[in-house]
Amino acid sequence: MADRSSKSAGGRVDLLREDRGPIALLTLNRPEARNSLSEALMASLTEALADIGRSKQIRAVVLAAKGPIFCAGHDMKEMSAHRNDRDRGKAYFAQVMKQCAELMQDIMTCPKPVVAAVEETATAAGCQLVASCDLAVASEEAKFCTPGVHIGLFCSTPMVAISRNVPRKRIMEMLLLGEMVDAKDANAWGLVNRVVPKKQVLSEAMKFAETIASKSSEVVAIGKEAFYRQVELPVKDAYDHAAQVMVTNLLHRDSQEGIGAFLDKRKPEWGDR
Repeated sequence: MADRSSKSAGGRVDLLREDRGPIALLTLNRPEARNSLSEALMASLTEALADIGRSKQIRAVVLAAKGPIFCAGHDMKEMSAHRNDRDRGKAYFAQVMKQCAELMQDIMTCPKPVVAAVEETATAAGCQLVASCDLAVASEEAKFCTPGVHIGLFCSTPMVAISRNVPRKRIMEMLLLGEMVDAKDANAWGLVNRVVPKKQVLSEAMKFAETIASKSSEVVAIGKEAFYRQVELPVKDAYDHAAQVMVTNLLHRDSQEGIGAFLDKRKPEWGDR
């Protein structure tokens, strides 16, 4: 197991990284701040994802958190400190929103699938973080919420990711009422894949990652990129793009090996290992 933790500017480790064979376990480590997304933590996540994306050894990612909250969204203390800027914080707010949006897209564009392991509550941009991951496992105690409406700050950026997971009427319920959604409903609405007892969350997320890691990482990367590209296209354009990807995939060495192994009734030996 390799420990490659990332430190904030102040020297505190705000993001823990532990490589467990082909799986990178990233753990948010700001429990005293409810694991809120400070500039430093977002930068650490972005840096870790970029490094993982380039890695030949890592094949999947699990994103977890320490403390009683998975992630409470943006660091409101950090943001409020800029209210006294000459522009009342406008430039700073724009910078933070851009940084957060880029982080969420970094998760989607990372060639290695990312699995969220949510043991506790995820709110606002924390809920956005869960929705941005490819898969999510939640504990029976986990709750999800976009509560911005309660404090005069509509959760406009979180709704981008969440609305791509949750049906329209459900996301509007979350946004307009700002109420907590329990894990059972989050599962039924499509925000998470599995709900398990709290003590099993990490192991269940690791099972997802281990299954993914057993596949050809190059083919998984092709498929993940294709999914996020086609899902935003009109149906005809989506089929045109997917067909092109299938042709490219069929010509890939691991496709030839996988199909050959299937026909020969043997275990495939992926060329990317």
